Amino acid sequence: MSKVLQAVGVKRRFGPIQVLHGVDFDLTAGEVHALIGENGAGKSTMMKILGGYLGASDGQLLLDGQPVTFRDQKQAEAEGILMVHQEFNLALQLSVEQNIFLGREKKRGPFLDHAAMQEEARALLARLDCHIDPRTRVQDLSVPNRQMVEIARALGRNARVLIMDEPTAVLTNRETDTLLTQIDRLRASGTAILYTSHKLDEIRRIADKVTVLRDGHHILTREAEGFTEDAMAEAMVGRELSGLFPAKAQPKDEVVLKVENLTVPGRVHDASFELRRGEVLGFAGLVGAGRTELMEGIVGLRPATGRVTVMGKPLKSASVLAAREAGLVYLTEDRKDKGLLLGKNLTENLTLLALDRFGTLRIDKPAEDAALTKAIADFDIRVNDRDMLAGSLSGGNQQKLLLAKTMLAEPQIVIIDEPTRGIDIGTKQQIYEFIAQLAASGKSVIVVSSELPEIIGLAGRVMVMGRGHIAGELTGTQITEDRILRLAMGVTDDQKETA
Repeated sequence: MSKVLQAVGVKRRFGPIQVLHGVDFDLTAGEVHALIGENGAGKSTMMKILGGYLGASDGQLLLDGQPVTFRDQKQAEAEGILMVHQEFNLALQLSVEQNIFLGREKKRGPFLDHAAMQEEARALLARLDCHIDPRTRVQDLSVPNRQMVEIARALGRNARVLIMDEPTAVLTNRETDTLLTQIDRLRASGTAILYTSHKLDEIRRIADKVTVLRDGHHILTREAEGFTEDAMAEAMVGRELSGLFPAKAQPKDEVVLKVENLTVPGRVHDASFELRRGEVLGFAGLVGAGRTELMEGIVGLRPATGRVTVMGKPLKSASVLAAREAGLVYLTEDRKDKGLLLGKNLTENLTLLALDRFGTLRIDKPAEDAALTKAIADFDIRVNDRDMLAGSLSGGNQQKLLLAKTMLAEPQIVIIDEPTRGIDIGTKQQIYEFIAQLAASGKSVIVVSSELPEIIGLAGRVMVMGRGHIAGELTGTQITEDRILRLAMGVTDDQKETA
């Protein structure tokens, strides 16, 4: 098999900061090459250089063995090198069809051939088992369906090299299976694939070869066969990772949150549960079960009926402000669009929820600066420059900043929705420790997660949702993947025995 695209001694600097330190990397026709590392290891920079989005500060790229310099991604695409972005590169106001064919529209004479484009768009999406209407505007799609549009657009361009940045981060297990099947077909057809993911089980399943980056340095490249998930994780972080989940705290008897018959119209129906002091309570369920909508209803982000009691007192009003004043806060699953202001600096993001603590008529800048210093130390937020924008942080450090921002409001109850989505194994361990420390200190935590090992490893009690209802509650040794999935799908023990 021939090497299609190679990086030789590639370095990249951003101002005085060296991000890549002489990295060698190659992509071979008919091979899936996984690139893994912690957040901030340099993976995204490497991918953007290979895809023409960034230039190298030193070193060179070889295409079919010949030196090449891409002016931009359009030139790279003209050579058959395409990238599927983790952060969607879609025009939200345009339709699915228009996004898939943007820049390469089909025409019949002088007119756009919408019928032909819609037919081909449907066929591309059908390959991904996605059956949305190509005329739908992208802004009206769910996050997983937007990802499918991004992937369909790449499939339609017959790439020689396909670069995929966390393509399954927002997909369900079924959608992930479908995508990995497509990757198998692309590999068989001779496409060279660069695949990055924090889901190491996916890497084991799909990759032929694995390269590990750490702090911008090339650590190793080896065949994927025999490379265990534990060994991958240890190569990524440079230390042994034993005991990923900390010990579970024992909750007190005091009920700090009581939700009674909460209904979010069209989403959640008559949900009731209690949360105790010092407890980590898990919420599991399939995508679309209503977990996020329930939490948003509790804190006033969605219209809801029912009763919410915090620390023995009913919430004064259904609003985020009332919830925060009562000691209840919510960390959104969508840190980029809803959690952080990516175009603002770290301090502005950190102090936004607790701005009243830093002055009324005039902001106490030294106090804000001290708060940022403490947050960076307490949450291990790795920054190149204290004045950098939040959008310049890696995904894991953005999540740490969001945690720091939320905890600055000094809540007693914290709801964390998808706490480690798109985050590397080392940062996951840090966040798990933080959640356990919150519970041990007497605060109470609700964890909503699509990762069942995460729910099982963190929570002492699990509420399972299905089709907008709370389908059941599991405790202790009952908390297993099998029981959670059976409740989520509405399958009883009797049905299992007869299946």
